[in-house]
Amino acid sequence: MLSFEITPIGTVRNDRTDVQHTDNWGAVRSTIVVDERFGEACLQGLEGFSHVEVLFVFDQFPEHGDYRELHPYRGRSDLPPVGIFAGRGPRRPNRIGVTSCAIESVHGRELTVVGLDAVSGTPVIDLKPTMVEFLPVDVKQPEWVSGMMSEYFRP
Repeated sequence: MLSFEITPIGTVRNDRTDVQHTDNWGAVRSTIVVDERFGEACLQGLEGFSHVEVLFVFDQFPEHGDYRELHPYRGRSDLPPVGIFAGRGPRRPNRIGVTSCAIESVHGRELTVVGLDAVSGTPVIDLKPTMVEFLPVDVKQPEWVSGMMSEYFRP
């Protein structure tokens, strides 16, 4: 299989350091410091958007190993077992995370967002402005997901 290397474009800075504390991300304020190789104007124009999609690496989690087994979502026995691609958790192939966050401010190479579910020091691999035309309509999900996620983005 083809493999490739990805170099982070920046790093997350916030007050969250415990990777086991997985809920209450809604009020987390993070500053993404973009690498100087992109210059001081690299984020120019992003301030016109309300949200940004942040792609990052769950670098503090090892790869899971055997992905063929079904596992209860978030390790909770009260939730149904799902395949690896039916979840968004950190123990996954390539350990890539993605979250759409509210933009609070843009200053030079620093982007401050609210609601990013990544701990301080997390490598960021890309930023993309959230555009209405890319958002899906008529999203559906199993009923149990809403209950399970009810605390995830709560402040």
